[in-house]
Amino acid sequence: MEEYLKNNLDLWNELTPIHALSTFYDVEGFKKGMSTLDSIELEEVGDVTGKSLLHLQCHFGMDTLSWGRIGAKATGVDFSDKAITLARNLSKETGVNTDFICTDIYKLPEVLSKKFDIVFTSHGVLCWLPDLDRWAEVIAHFLKPGGFFYIIEGHPFMMVFDDKDSRGLKVRYSYFDNPQPEKWESEHDYADKDVIITHPSYEWPHSLSAIVTSLINAGLKIEFLHEFPDIAYKKFPFMDEYKPRHWNIKGDMIPLTFSLKATKY
Repeated sequence: MEEYLKNNLDLWNELTPIHALSTFYDVEGFKKGMSTLDSIELEEVGDVTGKSLLHLQCHFGMDTLSWGRIGAKATGVDFSDKAITLARNLSKETGVNTDFICTDIYKLPEVLSKKFDIVFTSHGVLCWLPDLDRWAEVIAHFLKPGGFFYIIEGHPFMMVFDDKDSRGLKVRYSYFDNPQPEKWESEHDYADKDVIITHPSYEWPHSLSAIVTSLINAGLKIEFLHEFPDIAYKKFPFMDEYKPRHWNIKGDMIPLTFSLKATKY
């Protein structure tokens, strides 16, 4: 397990400077005031003014800083030291007072003692986690009574399909959880198709039922679970971008994104 996680850390340290220069992330636009939060997140999370917000797996912090810009007292967490260094630099450059912590989220209770009104995470995070029960326990640990957890993420169902087949949806992978990760060899980066990544990735599949059940078992009450027929990137070669950063499959055939809110009582 440690070997898998160390490899993934090396991968994300490789990706960070690539992403910082990519048009996909548009760091220069962000510095000028662009928000990285979409309408679904803003509506479903609601007003964050004056609220403490913990952002798990924040990459280099643009979502964290976007929450900070609209009033949250935000703290971002990521295991990549290069990503956290960039996040801290962006905080200084933009003047958004936000804290960033470099650690594996499973070890976060060892280095952070605060409690939060909101715990947030989004887009492409769950596949890097080998243990959802521990993940949910960390979330519950950091929530104040009455606080809530919110996630918006790629739908697990879409992960069963071959994302290289241009002819249509073809089942290739198992939907169900597996303690052994899937190894993905070096390929083009999602943020810059001209870049070949040298490190493989190790990713764990998680079913929707496993995600929901882990949060329930951690003592959280599910407030809603929503599913959407679009996603923020081009997952399959036959997808259409019907508006900026909103991709779907003709006919809205399958769920591509889900969001969930769970409260600690």
